[in-house]
Amino acid sequence: MSTETTMHAIRQATLGGPEVLELVEVPRPSPIPTEVLVRTLAAGVNPVDWKVRARGGFLGEPPFTVGWDVAGVVEEVGYGVTRFAVGDRVFGMPRFPREAAAYAQYVTSPSRQLARLPDGLDDVEAGALPLVGHMAVQIAKARGAYVLGTARAEKHAFLADLGVDEAIDYTSENVAERAHEVDVVLDLVGGETGLDAFPAVRDGGVFVSVPSSAGLEALHELAAGRARVTGILVEPDRAGLEALAELVAAGALRPHVSQTFPLAEAGRAHELGETGRTQGKLVLTVD
Repeated sequence: MSTETTMHAIRQATLGGPEVLELVEVPRPSPIPTEVLVRTLAAGVNPVDWKVRARGGFLGEPPFTVGWDVAGVVEEVGYGVTRFAVGDRVFGMPRFPREAAAYAQYVTSPSRQLARLPDGLDDVEAGALPLVGHMAVQIAKARGAYVLGTARAEKHAFLADLGVDEAIDYTSENVAERAHEVDVVLDLVGGETGLDAFPAVRDGGVFVSVPSSAGLEALHELAAGRARVTGILVEPDRAGLEALAELVAAGALRPHVSQTFPLAEAGRAHELGETGRTQGKLVLTVD
């Protein structure tokens, strides 16, 4: 058990661009009953992180620390915790959508919002696992789906590696004409992209908009009752995390990490992520 009383964390005092992210020294948190203290080894970087950094979102006004994806080692257990012991390797996305402060050397979490890491998954990959994006393809394939994916032509090889059965170049093809009568559309972009893809859904099918609920009204109007339109918000669900771990252990799921950054360079990770041109996940590594 560490005797340190402070730690390094990324904090922001104002809303804004990546430059507002600062590496500072703050008090190290302590777990209350039913919680564990995790020594962070990797923290995933996700679109929700830079959206909250810029607009506050669920966290309101700063100061705060963004980040939810976390992988690490249990450093301390609070009273009443029976699921974990000191030294266990764990991963999760604690407290979402409240502040988890995962961009830090230590994180506290309710014990039931974490799961054990499966053997064979390293810390960096584990840090990319909880908030799935590109892994939706692998999960769908593991559940028996025939998957169509959209991307620029230069990324079609990556889609094939993920398991996509048919790749569509949205810059040169009409997505709805190529992908028609599908059961489910999972829209990770939103806006006009989602509206253009909606005709691909069959009557009685489902259109899931991931980025936000802002555009759902237009989609509902477009659906006119012929298909179901819904938003989605993930929660730190132990059963879901353990199901991901089982897929990893079975070889059916593997996070793809395109680049890592040290904690101090969180701003650089956000700059790259906001280009919208990354493949897979970005991860912060924490000493």
